[in-house]
Amino acid sequence: MITDLLPDSVVALESFGDDGADQAPLYPEEAEVVAQSVQKRRREFAAVRACARSAMDKLGVPPQPILPGEHGAPVWPAGLAGSMTHCDGYCAAALVRTTDLVSLGIDAEPNGPLPRGVLDAVSLPAERARLALVAAQRPAVHWDRLLFSAKESVYKAWFPLTGKWLGFEEADIEIHAEPGGAAYGHFRAELLVPGPLVGGRRLRYFEGRWTVRHQLVATAVTIPPV
Repeated sequence: MITDLLPDSVVALESFGDDGADQAPLYPEEAEVVAQSVQKRRREFAAVRACARSAMDKLGVPPQPILPGEHGAPVWPAGLAGSMTHCDGYCAAALVRTTDLVSLGIDAEPNGPLPRGVLDAVSLPAERARLALVAAQRPAVHWDRLLFSAKESVYKAWFPLTGKWLGFEEADIEIHAEPGGAAYGHFRAELLVPGPLVGGRRLRYFEGRWTVRHQLVATAVTIPPV
């Protein structure tokens, strides 16, 4: 699912369920991070890292601990960019060499409505107006959840380039669906604050892709080198 949203240079591994939690034990440093967490959190933490270490192996990078850094973002080995996501019944990790992409972000969410009040908290009026139009045409997709997922992917791609927080209100996302009723498409995030410098050029937009499959919404953002 995630692989279809990413270029060929990206190695992406995904798992349905949390079986990966039993395939690759955590390093001691990782286990310490979730030592006080509930079992569900520990299994998700382990399963998504199993995916990430499999992706490292495919890129010829020795397996190693993946520890959360500032704001919880994972710290990747030098020369790699990556992103991880997990929700109930699903996890995925995507890694790429920084010579191919300078950053990326992935996110997966259940294809269900956001809790009451959340959409207003995470979206701009213009975004809500656009969602209302597309929802009337394609009600099978929970567009509020898709918007939330896209904002998560945008943030995951943004933070490694800036080291700064990006508020939900600081990116205006316009979602486009492919014609013919297909449950996939692309989106553009207009950055409403100064974007990161990549190759001496300040970015004003992030581009991403989305899909709805297996009762999940998935999004991905990629930032190529200039």
